[in-house]
Amino acid sequence: MRKQKIYLETTLFNYYFDEDRDAHADTVTLFEECLSGKFEPFTSDYVIKEIEDAPAIKREKMLGLIKQYDITILATTDETDNLAGRYVSEGALPRGSLADASHIAAATVNDLDMIISLNFRHIVKERTIKHTAAINMLLGYRAVEINTPMGVIDDEKTRYHLGRDTRDPS
Repeated sequence: MRKQKIYLETTLFNYYFDEDRDAHADTVTLFEECLSGKFEPFTSDYVIKEIEDAPAIKREKMLGLIKQYDITILATTDETDNLAGRYVSEGALPRGSLADASHIAAATVNDLDMIISLNFRHIVKERTIKHTAAINMLLGYRAVEINTPMGVIDDEKTRYHLGRDTRDPS
């Protein structure tokens, strides 16, 4: 079976190190599942640019995840920038959220299967999912699935219940 090609958006790099966040354990599990070969992970120069704005210690830790988990970095292209601009101009994402649109565009242009995010404000939203899919189809791209770590990990040992991580100790 072919591995799903997934795009890891910036929020995942933050949640990986923020043990107080509800989705922390699921995010770490997702990275581990990438390492085990369940997924083929990608990120982009857009993520790198956002990570570079973090404080030095956190920035180095987040950048270290890319090497640790063998994550492929996708380059910024005019095609990606144009598609992201189209998402915003067509109202799929609000004005001022071009960076978020760029993540979806990078996954789309590079023909990835899915974008994984914990950005519920602009990315993991029904409106964004439907509108970006429609724009993609109109322009000859396929729709990219948008999901969260909780939606894709093997949760045999991890249970996400009512916003609390209830990891099974067994």
